[in-house]
Amino acid sequence: MTDARATKPKARPRILPWQDRRGAFSWIRAIVFVGVFLPGLWLLSRAAAGTLGPRAMIEINHQAGLWAVRFLLLTLAVTPLRHVWQWPELVFVRRPLGVAVFAYVVIHLIAYAGDLSWDIGKVATEILARIYLAIGFLALIMLIPLAITSTDGMMRRMGGIEWRRLHVLIYPIAALAVVHFFLQSKLGVTEPIAVAVLATWLGLWRLGAAWLGAPKVGSIPGTVILGGVMIVAAGFAEAFYYGWKVHAPLGRVLATNLMTNAGTRPAWIIAAVFVAVLVVALARRLIAARQPKRERGSARRLGSEA
Repeated sequence: MTDARATKPKARPRILPWQDRRGAFSWIRAIVFVGVFLPGLWLLSRAAAGTLGPRAMIEINHQAGLWAVRFLLLTLAVTPLRHVWQWPELVFVRRPLGVAVFAYVVIHLIAYAGDLSWDIGKVATEILARIYLAIGFLALIMLIPLAITSTDGMMRRMGGIEWRRLHVLIYPIAALAVVHFFLQSKLGVTEPIAVAVLATWLGLWRLGAAWLGAPKVGSIPGTVILGGVMIVAAGFAEAFYYGWKVHAPLGRVLATNLMTNAGTRPAWIIAAVFVAVLVVALARRLIAARQPKRERGSARRLGSEA
């Protein structure tokens, strides 16, 4: 007679947010885990200090929405950066970033309700009456199933294929988020244009990877070509926007990218991102070239476990 306890499968060890799949400490996961909390803690400290301004809830609403968009772009950037930086372990930070997106979107909505004195009927009316609010609310609704299925247990229940099929929703969610962010921006469009260009960059990278293969698009030449195109696109996007909005001459707006006293331009933001991505990519390749082959093979196997 066999012992039932002997045949019972061992429970999977609990992996903490700062550990990799083997249970070892991962500094990149630890940094991301702490980092997703920092904007919320910053808002809490400002609330405690009374520095949120006369409409504290609106300030929380704006900041939470801004960080939700930033974390969404970082979530979408994980796969491209894995290939461009040749850093397979980055796959392990995608989930905490995705959960952070959902959390900050919820805070974004709660703060909006708080600014309307918690009048749920008025909140619903405003969402239905204003197109940019309706778009943002739709993105939140689409995020809910992704947040619910973000655990290892749900992934196992659904199966890898069905889980990936559901999580493709992140792309229409990103499109809705970019449109919502752009439409609600009233004081300036520098960051909304930069966000739209970054989202387009990530989308084009995915299309290029599907067409040409990730190794080609993620190579140094592929990164330089696509990054250069997006820097130029950011400059023209800003010029076309102001040409449509206030009939500003195309050449005059483009010329502001060469001026140091014209404020931060969207093309500068894209250029800064491009330089950062390229520098890390070159540094990673230099480090990898000096590593023994055994260590490089081990890193690739770790990334393939995701």
